This record gives sequence, C-alpha cells and structure tokens, in this order.
Amino acid sequence: MARNTYKYHFKKGKKTLYSGITKDLEKRERELKREFGEDGYIKQVGSATTMDAALVWESEQARWGNPTRRGLVRGVAE
Repeated sequence: MARNTYKYHFKKGKKTLYSGITKDLEKRERELKREFGEDGYIKQVGSATTMDAALVWESEQARWGNPTRRGLVRGVAE
C-alpha cells in the first residue's frame, strides 16, 4: 500500500481550526487559508501514511470533537 496521504491540523496560533487528510499539503493549505484566513497554517501530524490509516485517524478526530469533513463546523470539505 502506498504511503501517500498526510494527516494535518490547520491552526491559527495554538488553536486547531480543522483536522484532515490530504495527498497535497501545500494545495490544501492554500484552500484552507482562503476559508479561515491567511494567518493560518498546516501542521503535519506524523509521517505520510496509507489512505486507510488516515481515514481511521480522521474518524478519531471527529469523535474527539475536532472539526473535520466528517464533523463539519464551517462546511469545509476536501
């Protein structure tokens, strides 16, 4: 299985605004900056992983109350 999927938190200062997965961190950061503001940034979580493992992590983030596409707060989707 290819390890080509990244887990990330999009943050402003120390606050996490969005948690998600992507295959292109730079592109995703540009998209999220348009939604949340230019002063936000992506913090990669761990190393690249498989899509299956990343989806499990994303589900866990939603269960823990972090905003994700599975538990949308502001309507952001990948």
